Amino acid sequence: MTAPTRTVRPAVTEPRARFRDLLAAEWAKLWSLRSTYWTLLLSGLTIIGININAAVADYHNWPQYNSDIRAIFVPIWAMRDAFTQIAGMIVMLAAGSVGAITITGEYGTGLIRTTFAAVPARRSLVTAKLIDVTVVMLGYGTVVAGVSFWATQAILSGRHVGMSIGYPGAFQAVAASALLAPVSALIGMGLGAIIRHGAATMVITTAVLLLLPLCFTDHYRWTADVKHALPASAWGRLVDVGYGRFDFPVRHPTTTTEAWITLALWALAAAAVSIAVVHHRDV
Repeated sequence: MTAPTRTVRPAVTEPRARFRDLLAAEWAKLWSLRSTYWTLLLSGLTIIGININAAVADYHNWPQYNSDIRAIFVPIWAMRDAFTQIAGMIVMLAAGSVGAITITGEYGTGLIRTTFAAVPARRSLVTAKLIDVTVVMLGYGTVVAGVSFWATQAILSGRHVGMSIGYPGAFQAVAASALLAPVSALIGMGLGAIIRHGAATMVITTAVLLLLPLCFTDHYRWTADVKHALPASAWGRLVDVGYGRFDFPVRHPTTTTEAWITLALWALAAAAVSIAVVHHRDV
């Protein structure tokens, strides 16, 4: 008798995921979270509403302002109405939360194991997350900053104290406010990759973005250097178009170039930490 022959089927090798496929998958994953929609929508409306309220208040109070206030209203007060401090804080909090949840959400549900099993190339996967979050938050920041500037200055124009985008420093302030969102989101992602716990990451992100700048003043050179090196302070420098002018001297000043570098370094460092930590640490 002859032994039956066995048919050997060639092993089927599934193609590796292309980077654009990773981008599409992470994009769908980001928008599948209801928190993404609600956080961006509610925080955006709140920020714009706060800034408009500041402009409306100054519009109504204008007849009571003395000559000193009127002399510096443009650009100092007009720009502060467009980008109030509390609005900047909400931008950082909302963006940092969205960035953090993109990392900690998967760790919290255990979905990260399935994700890494499907895509072993962790660096590529995290890079796709970073790009998607950056694009979304840049669009969010651009809309919020652009609408805030346009709406507030339109209101103030009724008193002939509105600013155009061509005013010295105005475009810089709008651009810095738009970029604050993606920078904050990347910081949230970096901290989320390290901490991996949702609530703890939110607390630490809030502390780094909002509370840490309050711990340092410009009374001493070293404390001023630390404060200038924080993202919130860098943003404040870029939107302060009257910085060091109009009889408001700064003891230890910083430049706009240094502020831009600070924001860039925070974004790059946070992205690098996210990629490195997720690649080297076990799930």
